[in-house]
Amino acid sequence: MTDQEPNIPDASAGPDPQAVAEALKRYWRANVKIMVVLLSVWAAVGLGCGVLLADVLNQFKLGGYPLGFWFAQQGSIMTFVLIILTYCVLLNRLDQKHHDELERIQLAGGSTSEGGGGLDA
Repeated sequence: MTDQEPNIPDASAGPDPQAVAEALKRYWRANVKIMVVLLSVWAAVGLGCGVLLADVLNQFKLGGYPLGFWFAQQGSIMTFVLIILTYCVLLNRLDQKHHDELERIQLAGGSTSEGGGGLDA
């Protein structure tokens, strides 16, 4: 009758909690780095070009308007929309990389036996 017992995965054969914690730490560090860079770009365009450097940029024209005024009105908004798009693309790549890393950790932990849980999302 032991041949008919369900295959219950051994809890000790699961992924290494230390490796998972390190992977999560790397994921959040990369996420924060992306956010800091993109918010810095937005601040540079919105505050820098639209306010602090407006007098210098107003010497140039874009579409008949002074460039400093253009950055203050349209440039910072367009930059923000492009930053949102960039953030989405970068985070999709980071999420996929993290998912692949967690799968490798799970495979290394030996929990890929039949009936074992997976990290499929």
